[in-house]
Amino acid sequence: MGFQEEIARRRTFGIISHPDAGKTTLTEKLLLFGGAIQEAGAVKNNKIKKSATSDFMEIERQRGISVATSVLAFIYKGKKINILDTPGHKDFAEDTFRTLTAVDSVIVVIDVAKGVEEQTVKLVEVCRMRNIPILVFINKLDREGRDAFDLLDELEQKLGLSVTPLSFPIGMGYDFKGIYNIYEKNINLFSGDSRKNIDETIAFDDISSPELENIIGEAAAGTLRDNLELVQGVYPPFNKEKYLRAEQQPVFFGSALNNFGVRELLDCFIEIAPPPISKQAEERLVKANEKGMSGFVFKIHANMDPKHRDRLAFVKIVSGTFERNKPYLHVRQGKKLKFSSPNAFFAEKKEIVDTSYPGDIVGLHDTGNFKIGDTLTEGEELHYKGIPSFSPEHFRYINNADPMKSKQLNKGIDQLMDEGVAQLFTLELNGRKVIGTVGALQFEVIQYRLEHEYGAKCSYENFPVHKACWVSTKDVKSEEFKEFKRVKQKFLAKDKRGQLVFLADSQFSLQMTQQKYPNVKLHFTSEFEA
Repeated sequence: MGFQEEIARRRTFGIISHPDAGKTTLTEKLLLFGGAIQEAGAVKNNKIKKSATSDFMEIERQRGISVATSVLAFIYKGKKINILDTPGHKDFAEDTFRTLTAVDSVIVVIDVAKGVEEQTVKLVEVCRMRNIPILVFINKLDREGRDAFDLLDELEQKLGLSVTPLSFPIGMGYDFKGIYNIYEKNINLFSGDSRKNIDETIAFDDISSPELENIIGEAAAGTLRDNLELVQGVYPPFNKEKYLRAEQQPVFFGSALNNFGVRELLDCFIEIAPPPISKQAEERLVKANEKGMSGFVFKIHANMDPKHRDRLAFVKIVSGTFERNKPYLHVRQGKKLKFSSPNAFFAEKKEIVDTSYPGDIVGLHDTGNFKIGDTLTEGEELHYKGIPSFSPEHFRYINNADPMKSKQLNKGIDQLMDEGVAQLFTLELNGRKVIGTVGALQFEVIQYRLEHEYGAKCSYENFPVHKACWVSTKDVKSEEFKEFKRVKQKFLAKDKRGQLVFLADSQFSLQMTQQKYPNVKLHFTSEFEA
């Protein structure tokens, strides 16, 4: 297969939602269709003690939430599909935002009973900012939930989407009969038994045929006809170009837990979703079909295997082919590196791969060379944009609880910060270390991982800070900047890359500082500038 065909058959997308909308379950079922796993370990089902394939870490198994973004790939109908399953929990939003820089499209999962929730709103905003094509899956139709039209309205109002349903439910909860697939013009009947043959569909071109009553009963048939008439009257027909330009969002209904409506979603998705797209670097726009290899690190995961102290840097290939044992330029360090065992991910297994194409995610074993946002190329100086660090909202001093293990503690903190779990600030005044996170749950994850992966114990101490802001000024030698540094010295720290950070103790002091020192700029995100 040629280079162009390899690009055309790839689909790289992320699945995003509020926690508990059924994102990990949907990921599992997609893998099931790709034949990548034999049995899906439903996250909530205690009968099967197998936990979900895509949840790596122990803490995720204990809490039933996804903490790290996992990468899963499978082949379906000749297409190579790469899924990035993102953590739904809001404390890990930062990881999700970064992952969204590596996808070409997204599927948003909505819970039929709860509708649009706060986390979904934030994530969809990021997708809209970047014009990422969105497909919506309304999940859990086998439970009592809200009216389909109400949900479609809510998607338009709360998320600012312009939706068009490509399937429509027949009943809901106890009366749930199945789904009419508008895209393929057929009916998929719901048996309530997830073990039954998942391909049972009835082709149904003519919705006005009396045959419909025989299949789903009189009342349901009447309602379905009315609903479909309304859908045609209210919503525009599906337009693939508009979807690709992120101006229209198709909606599917189903139940991931019962494996229902998932095949329809997948079949339509592989037809309409974009293959790998061009990406903007600071220097120029890089197209997927260029010959020169380029890619960027969007995530670092330490200790994927607790037996080996390994770190994997996840690299999204943007252009060209990535080959094993070929030297590539690490742009930030300005040196060439070779990778003898690049990993590709197939379901939960890692495999060493010789060649990867645009759209693929490659895991590179890392001994500490990589940071998030780093670029690899065949020699060209490229810097991909848009992997910011967000201003943390929770701060604690970190103290060493076991003086004998200070080396392990420092190494552990160093590696976890490279991974982007949290941010480390060193106070200018006394050199004490402060950890800042976007969500409070990260402190638990850090403590847990330091102890279990590095054998180091730490304790925390509250540090009352309202917000951390990156500081920049045009003239470092100005009197104003010198005074700012002198007056605010006990609130100043350096981040991991040595950039100056102002730790404001309240909203008021933030405003006063901005008024008093107009030439000192305070930023709430740091684009990753090395």
